[in-house]
Amino acid sequence: MGFFYTGKGDKGVSNVGTKKVPKDSPIIEALGDCDELNSLLGVVRSSVADRELNRKLVSVQENLFIIQARIAWLMFPEHDSPQMTEEKIRAMEKEIEKMEEEIAPERGFIIPGENTTASWLDFTRAVSRRVERSVVKVNKEHKLPEELLTYLNRLSSYLYALARLEISRTKTKEKKPTYK
Repeated sequence: MGFFYTGKGDKGVSNVGTKKVPKDSPIIEALGDCDELNSLLGVVRSSVADRELNRKLVSVQENLFIIQARIAWLMFPEHDSPQMTEEKIRAMEKEIEKMEEEIAPERGFIIPGENTTASWLDFTRAVSRRVERSVVKVNKEHKLPEELLTYLNRLSSYLYALARLEISRTKTKEKKPTYK
């Protein structure tokens, strides 16, 4: 045993600091889902040359660390926790509105897959929705700040808007489902 593995979690319990928490705890699941989303955003960033998009995705990753810290705080309320702010939510909403003005998106569903970057963003959006659902579960047992839930709800819209902006900028035509 060493740094990369300890063997302490072999029986379905995570050691978080000095606490032992079941791995199927809603808190641990939400933290894992946030970690997965953050890692997926890293995959997207590593494949994108656009510096502005990269900057936006790093900002989301930073905010996910705030959310994870606040969720982990439920296990360690004696420590301070960073907070999600209304300003961060408003900034994201303004970016979404700016993208809507630029591209005038069409209504309805699309079939992802016509552009690599947009496809990764669509996949990331779907994972962000799972993160939101798992954090909502935690919120049912432990009251979380409203800003966390609001941010996560806006995040899926933000990622969708970024994908549609990529489609628009590359002049790619997306297909709509035929339901046949």
